[in-house]
Amino acid sequence: MMAVYRRVFGIGLQDTFVYRWNFVLRSLFSVIPLIGTFFVWRSVCEQGAGLSEYNLSAIVFYFVAVMVVDNLASPTEDEWRIAAEIREGQISALLTKPINHLAYRLSLFGAYRFLYSLVTLPVVGGILWILREHLQLPQSALTWPLFALSVLGSALLQFFIAYSLAMLAFWILEVSTLIFILYSFEYFLSGHVFPLDLLSPRLQAALQWTPFPYELFFPVQILLERLDPVALQRGFCMQFFWVCMMGCTARLLWIQGVRKYQAAGG
Repeated sequence: MMAVYRRVFGIGLQDTFVYRWNFVLRSLFSVIPLIGTFFVWRSVCEQGAGLSEYNLSAIVFYFVAVMVVDNLASPTEDEWRIAAEIREGQISALLTKPINHLAYRLSLFGAYRFLYSLVTLPVVGGILWILREHLQLPQSALTWPLFALSVLGSALLQFFIAYSLAMLAFWILEVSTLIFILYSFEYFLSGHVFPLDLLSPRLQAALQWTPFPYELFFPVQILLERLDPVALQRGFCMQFFWVCMMGCTARLLWIQGVRKYQAAGG
């Protein structure tokens, strides 16, 4: 079966390059928001707007790390594609094949992320060079494997959430509204817009029990070496919990959805 999913991974690479220029341009221009973010936060820091936790270099490093984690771990239209397959009946062909649909889509997700990261690597490298005076590499060699592990957990968590949302297409004809609502919360509460430790302690404590900080904020904090051993251990436990929870949810929704699924036509 592993050979099957390796083949699926290769198909994912080929599928991505069907619209190669659209993919390449989208990959390259995805780093443009970082430029605007740099100027906005530079203005904030120069005005001394009460950022006691971050100076300009720290905030720049934070958003560069957010960009890196986002490129490595965030799904790109996976939920839209899966929902469309269900809505348009294309999933019928997959139901007749002896493969696990969750593993099948996870293999395609891995292919998309691998190629997307590869295409943006030169641009990201150029940005790292331009902003090098604001970047400070981790002092501990252990930080890198911990960061890689947290990014893997982030990728699985985000994929399972996207997959679970797509499964709602078995019951709801159009899931775009639900996707937009959830991702609106996710965009802010994952640390994409601002570091979550700028929030009040009470809000931070509440967010620790949600999956959102473990998508971006937690891996970035590891790379910035801003977590003590206790917070690091708690973060990995919570990330593992949410990966398992959303993975089980995704699997359960698939099983229940297939039981309800009906298709007609040729």
